[in-house]
Amino acid sequence: MKIINMLVLTVFASSIALSGLAQDIPVKETDQKKMLSEKYKGKSYSPHAKRDFPSQVLWGDSHLHTGMSFDAGTAGCILLPEDAYRFAKGEEVMSSFGIPVKLSRPLDWLAVTDHSDNMGFVIDMIAGKPEIMANPMGKDWHERLKVASKDEKPEIAYEIIKALMVTKTFPQEIYYGPETAGYKSTWDNIVGAAEKQNDPGNFTAMIGYEWTSTLNGNNLHRNVLYRDGGVEALQLVPYTTTPPLGSSDPMELWKWMTNYEKKTGGQLLAIAHNGNLSNGLMFPMVEQYTGRKLDKTYMQERAKWEPIYEITQIKGDGEAHPLLSPKDEFADYETWDFGNIVPGNMVIAKETEMLPKEYAREALKNGMLLEDKYGTNPYKMGFVGATDSHTGLATAQEDNFFGKHSGYEPDPNRMDHLFMQSTVGKMMSWGQVAAGLGAVWAKDNTREEIFDAMQRKEVYATTGSRMSVRFFGGWEYTKEDLMSREPAFAGYQKGVPMGGDISDAPAGKAPTFMVYALRDPIGGNLDRIQVIKGWVDKNGKSHERVYDVAVSDGRIIDKHGRCQKEVGNTVDVATASFQNSIGASELSVVWTDPDFDSKQKAFYYARVIEIPTPRWTTIDAFRFGIEIPEGASVSTQERAYTSPIWYSPKR
Repeated sequence: MKIINMLVLTVFASSIALSGLAQDIPVKETDQKKMLSEKYKGKSYSPHAKRDFPSQVLWGDSHLHTGMSFDAGTAGCILLPEDAYRFAKGEEVMSSFGIPVKLSRPLDWLAVTDHSDNMGFVIDMIAGKPEIMANPMGKDWHERLKVASKDEKPEIAYEIIKALMVTKTFPQEIYYGPETAGYKSTWDNIVGAAEKQNDPGNFTAMIGYEWTSTLNGNNLHRNVLYRDGGVEALQLVPYTTTPPLGSSDPMELWKWMTNYEKKTGGQLLAIAHNGNLSNGLMFPMVEQYTGRKLDKTYMQERAKWEPIYEITQIKGDGEAHPLLSPKDEFADYETWDFGNIVPGNMVIAKETEMLPKEYAREALKNGMLLEDKYGTNPYKMGFVGATDSHTGLATAQEDNFFGKHSGYEPDPNRMDHLFMQSTVGKMMSWGQVAAGLGAVWAKDNTREEIFDAMQRKEVYATTGSRMSVRFFGGWEYTKEDLMSREPAFAGYQKGVPMGGDISDAPAGKAPTFMVYALRDPIGGNLDRIQVIKGWVDKNGKSHERVYDVAVSDGRIIDKHGRCQKEVGNTVDVATASFQNSIGASELSVVWTDPDFDSKQKAFYYARVIEIPTPRWTTIDAFRFGIEIPEGASVSTQERAYTSPIWYSPKR
């Protein structure tokens, strides 16, 4: 026994010595980098080694305003860009009217996009800046806003906005134009906040602004996002719509963007605002609002500078309209079609012929027609969702919705306010939508990676839910490709992701699409996945069709590619709750287009629908013990829209 114990001790001691020796001879970092950089000859056992495709979905908001925006500030927002970034990172902050607020989960990225016109004026006016107080009108606004109640601030806000944009009575001596010290100082502060809060790998604070072209109330706004940091962004102040240094023409904005890139070596892109309030001007087919005929230059410039489009936000959903897509039972989702938007409550009424030039699906179809005529598709765009919140708070969840501007922060009366009206109807504040979010497939959480994903359109929009969605197109996908928990490997190997192109169909083959969706961990189950197809026939006429490709609960998809049976509804209005007892936690499918014609150009995108869940109006009614206003929906079906994949026939 003693001999055995001695042997054990000897071996134990030896192992300690060898362990210590091993610790003294580490692999040099330079040797490790050399080994990693050398080309591996075989196939690695680890499927993730040498992987070179976007593997993470990053959630963010590309359209958020703070008190630096002229309208947000006058309506009572006192939060600044740094507050907005801290909130997006997951910190708890106080709202402008003193309500503690926090996100359920942090965002991965955020672009603060304050309006460039008169940027920073309101914050300085409220602070009582001497130069502004020296002006009678500026002093009057300051004193009235200082004592105004939450409900009174919007009225004063409309008065100030109207003075600037309609009556043109805003005092020029206190206007913050691009050449003024106040404007330049504001831009310095906005960029500085983004630089301070940017944390590559963990959180991306993108630099941006909103160019706010509003022609007689027709909304042609664009959010301009930077790939760059402060060194480049500070070399030029943002472009405005106010002459002589600015313009309301998008083509002039694109010229400014061209000049910026030439001067700084940086990169920009623009995201057009949801077009449902443009009254037919967002997606022109013959001429711009200026009367300028569309030509090759317009097509090429728009395609270059505007790779993605804001399809959903607080002011309604912009994917489709029931009059344009009568066979699509999901087309009438949070539809705002009563007019445009002007300072004050009265708006210009909508006319039916305006609709085809306002909605994304119709624009995708019309873009292919324009491509046939001009050689470039100006509306070949990916999709992103955003809030357009003017509170400094990127809140898109139904149970955490803080409204369009600070006057609509949660309280028992907020649903009864008049939001907008026209001669044919009105919009009460309960019509605001708790939406949306942008999802980006990227390799890393940095400005460069997120911007590049937007450029290649590998992005998708949701109405606020954080469901994960993959969408690939090619010619060789099979059901076996979905067997893996990592279908993206086959997705990239055999085809292209959302935002990509396929062409030159192999003889006798139709394209296959692989789509996979996983529910938001704290959201509703999934109802169905649909593929929306648009195409142009031999006579130059565009068409569309909706296919149900995967449905939950064992329901049947008929021979026409549709599931006629609804998923059901578990929403309990009295308690503002629901049960995930219907629907599916995930859905996936490899689908082949049964109506494919290799001679017809086409686009395809996926739409993922959740089961019904309580709308924010129902949640407000429960929390405040009030009645739901007549006409307000009690439930909603959150959804995701992927960027399209385009098919082009052989030339």
